[in-house]
Amino acid sequence: MTELPLDQVRTLLAVVDEGTFDAAAAVLHVTPSAVSQRVKALEQRTGRVLLMRTKPVRPTESGEVVVRFARQLARLEDEARTELGMSGSDEPTRLSIAVNSDSLATWFLPALAHVPEELRLCYELRREDQDHTAALLREGLVMAAVTSSPEAVTGCSVRSLGRMRYLPVAGPDFASRWFGRWPDTPLRDVIADAPVVAFDRRDDLQDAFVRGLGRGRGAASSLRHLVPTSEGFVDAVAAGMGWGMAPEVQAAPLLEAGRLVNLAPDSKIYVPLYWQQWKLDFPALAAVSEAVAAAAAEALDSVRGG
Repeated sequence: MTELPLDQVRTLLAVVDEGTFDAAAAVLHVTPSAVSQRVKALEQRTGRVLLMRTKPVRPTESGEVVVRFARQLARLEDEARTELGMSGSDEPTRLSIAVNSDSLATWFLPALAHVPEELRLCYELRREDQDHTAALLREGLVMAAVTSSPEAVTGCSVRSLGRMRYLPVAGPDFASRWFGRWPDTPLRDVIADAPVVAFDRRDDLQDAFVRGLGRGRGAASSLRHLVPTSEGFVDAVAAGMGWGMAPEVQAAPLLEAGRLVNLAPDSKIYVPLYWQQWKLDFPALAAVSEAVAAAAAEALDSVRGG
């Protein structure tokens, strides 16, 4: 049996989206027993366990494949309804996109503003670190993502957007207090023990910079502030809470105003960014892709740059 019955596929998606069999049953207007039977039948048909029976339930690796297929199927069905002029076709098209915080705070939203209004799009943006947005694609939770991975997720296409530049910066009073011997003393000898600002526990940018200076242990582990918004991160550094790696486009006006100092003017860290999206012949997604690529070409460094 090679077919994937659509009622079973849609039921699996409902369970994943709603988190429990009972909640999925309420949405589908069937009994929880019927939901359980459909999921079991789909697992028997595929020969794979598709769901981890946790609270909330989570798809297995095989389940992610079916969930991604179900979302793509739903998107194609909506597009077909629109082209056929069927009831409900006047509803706006909803696009789910994963994007990292720094892109969201700088160049990404202006890109969406250039998508033609007649497409009537609604965006569901999910903020996630660029190193982890691909996982949302893999799980079928988003249709497109700004990611740091050049390796295409199964069923997706990938294109390079460019590189975002980051500068090691600190407030001037902080720099005087913690780096008093700098710049006469090498930065690597004074930076490792200084308080540092990071985006979250997975943010490795500051550690990578310190390791690049020849300090293998990375940035300070005990004096570390976590500020999980791009704007708040830069504000925290400017306020003197610690030093951090800030996007150059955000740091530039504060450097010019004297609210930040560049700790290593000859050093930059580049984070490559890529656009990954479902391989669907879907005009709205194609329009967003072109708008994103155009905005990135203006805002980011070329991959071929120095």
